[in-house]
Amino acid sequence: MFRKILVANRGEIAVRVMRTCKVMGISTVAVYSEADKDALHVLEADEAVCIGEAEPHASYLRIDRILEAAKQTGAEAIHPGYGFLSERAPFAKACEEAGVVFIGPPAGVIDQLGDKLVARELMQSRGVPVTPGVLLEGADLVEAKKAVDAVGYPVLIKAAAGGGGKGMRIVERAEDFDAACKQAASEAQAAFGDSRVYVEKYISQPRHIEFQVIADKHGHALHLLERECSVQRRYQKIIEETPSPILDDALRARMGEAAVEVVRASGYVNAGTVEFLLDGKTRDFYFLEVNTRLQVEHPVTEAVTGLDLVRLQIEIAAGQPLTLKQEDVRAQGHAFECRIYAEDPAHGFAPSPGKIRQLHLPQGPGIRHDVGVYAEAEVPVYYDPILAKLIVHGPTREAARQRMVDALRQYAVLGIRTPVAYLIDVMEHEAFAKGDLTTHFLKDYFTGWSAREDQVDLACIAYVLDEMFPAAVGAVASGAAGEGEPPSPWQTLGAWRMSE
Repeated sequence: MFRKILVANRGEIAVRVMRTCKVMGISTVAVYSEADKDALHVLEADEAVCIGEAEPHASYLRIDRILEAAKQTGAEAIHPGYGFLSERAPFAKACEEAGVVFIGPPAGVIDQLGDKLVARELMQSRGVPVTPGVLLEGADLVEAKKAVDAVGYPVLIKAAAGGGGKGMRIVERAEDFDAACKQAASEAQAAFGDSRVYVEKYISQPRHIEFQVIADKHGHALHLLERECSVQRRYQKIIEETPSPILDDALRARMGEAAVEVVRASGYVNAGTVEFLLDGKTRDFYFLEVNTRLQVEHPVTEAVTGLDLVRLQIEIAAGQPLTLKQEDVRAQGHAFECRIYAEDPAHGFAPSPGKIRQLHLPQGPGIRHDVGVYAEAEVPVYYDPILAKLIVHGPTREAARQRMVDALRQYAVLGIRTPVAYLIDVMEHEAFAKGDLTTHFLKDYFTGWSAREDQVDLACIAYVLDEMFPAAVGAVASGAAGEGEPPSPWQTLGAWRMSE
């Protein structure tokens, strides 16, 4: 087993990896930018090395500086977390050449699966279902439109070399195709340096279902059940859950078998995620892509299976065989994850950097936090705005949903804005409570959403004051006093906002 691991990341995922390392008796090394010198992941690590200026291209994306930090500290392995260099084949290759173990799949596998077209062709060759579609190359839109006509409208144009919604367009009518294709190709070129796009049949009631997979170096591979990730804003997930409310045992088994076939077809090793699109009408499913890393939403899988995915990653990277069998993997109860971002949902989800003045995290049975910040920490402007992940587990979906709503109501962050109020409204929506989800859920129900800032701010103040001045809580709680009751001073504050 490794004695020392360098975590090539920051924020909550770096902290989460380090905590498993500590349980395993493994020393940890943090790397950090100048903007992160006082960050929580730096404080959690046994050693820390500054690798550059604040901008990611000068620090967290510098392969040479990360490898130099590993050499300097004697780290035997590197865990990339998610984002940054986690899915960069050159990084995995550079680790191999430097004699440092990359905790993830081999560079060749990352390279192969990182190209959606290559992955798509591989899946087709192994009988894994893919959506009907066609690659568009060059400027011959006449030929392209003929091919698309064979697929049938509506269609989805997607960048071949990337994701995250960049280079993606939904086209409802043939007359809109030319402009959408050119825009998608231009955006793909700017984002990924590759203008290739492909077009696939658009599913009108799509659900995003992904399967956690794990494979060792000895030929053992299995899946660790599914996650429903349909609640997305601008193609980015904000709430995840497991089990999926739409899958029955038979469909789960079919999709799980397909996910494991993806692993075997690609020679995958370590933890990864196979993503599928499920047609809510027909219940047909189609391969989307493979994420060759640990997912942001991995804690919900850990909650229902009782497994530590980071520990499994480390053990596999160290050459140990999986001792799990597929029949050993069962879900106990239901879990949700909500992502807590430094964003202001009342103003178009604009970034909300700044200092966290107070932080109150909910407590109680079945509640877990993966947190990357603390009270008085500074949230920089340079990185992904995720602050933390709130995970709850309950015996049933409804019990877990109610527990999440209660936990969100306890969540207090003063000094910056977060989407906690938005998340509460989503979790309490009737369609969400029924599990009636598609990837259009937020567009269908939450376009034009307005914040309930007064209610949420008042709740935040109450919880913070409860910590500092318990006697004051009664006064805050009476902020919504009814007619005939003595007015609370909180009702006379006018337009005051806690973040200002």
